[in-house]
Amino acid sequence: MLLKEIKKIFHAELDALYGEEEVRSFFYISIEHYLGLERFILALQPELIITKEEESLLFKALSQLKLEIPIQYILGRAYFMDLSFMVNKNVLIPRPETEELVQWILDDVSTQASPLKILDIGTGSGCIAISLAKNLPMAQVYAVEVSENALALAKENARYHEVDINFIHADILKTPSFEGKFDIMVSNPPYVRMLEKLDMKKNVLENEPELALFVADHDPLLFYKKIIELARDILIADGALYFEINQYLGKETHSLLENSFFSEIEMRKDIFGNDRFLKGVFLDN
Repeated sequence: MLLKEIKKIFHAELDALYGEEEVRSFFYISIEHYLGLERFILALQPELIITKEEESLLFKALSQLKLEIPIQYILGRAYFMDLSFMVNKNVLIPRPETEELVQWILDDVSTQASPLKILDIGTGSGCIAISLAKNLPMAQVYAVEVSENALALAKENARYHEVDINFIHADILKTPSFEGKFDIMVSNPPYVRMLEKLDMKKNVLENEPELALFVADHDPLLFYKKIIELARDILIADGALYFEINQYLGKETHSLLENSFFSEIEMRKDIFGNDRFLKGVFLDN
């Protein structure tokens, strides 16, 4: 079958659901992943014919996309900070805005000569911890995760990228403290309130792990409170705590840091203009 005909079928079947531009992206991502073909292949070989086996791979992806399964889960891969990560339904798909959180940390420590000790809480696929380890080879990076399945995948990603991460299986809500002191703590914890479900897309709600997404409406800052409590015990004086936050609860999360011996508190917006990141420097109490 001609590859260009399959492209037409992708658009005919999916444009109404996703829009033409996103479907075009799905098609090119799929042919690169399954067939090893660059996106400009049809410009060079407009009459390219692919095998029945290759057709079946693309049509299987198409059928899953019609069910609104995220392309990253279909392919088992997602990209973050120019790195490829294995993903499955046990972990959140890394978001491009979270790259800004990692970049903020990298920018802040770019002139620091001494080795750093970093703790990532709620590591999921390991994308934050591994990206930091790849860019800061002298750093000691620790990563905490409550889900055993997520932790297993994060370990696979660390092996793939050949970085040494100290993984810890723990429920932070039941953890009084961690051993040692850290220069930096970072977390992208669950922060979506149940009441916000109505605003979320079906492909997220039906595929990504609820454990990593949602918090109860009556205590939406539960994880932030606990992480700040831990930070007061294990961050060094002048150590930094970085959060990804719920855009609707920026002021409330900011107040938690203000009332917990943190200074130089800064909030930043993400690429979409939403309050998304928070940093505080710990004053030893």
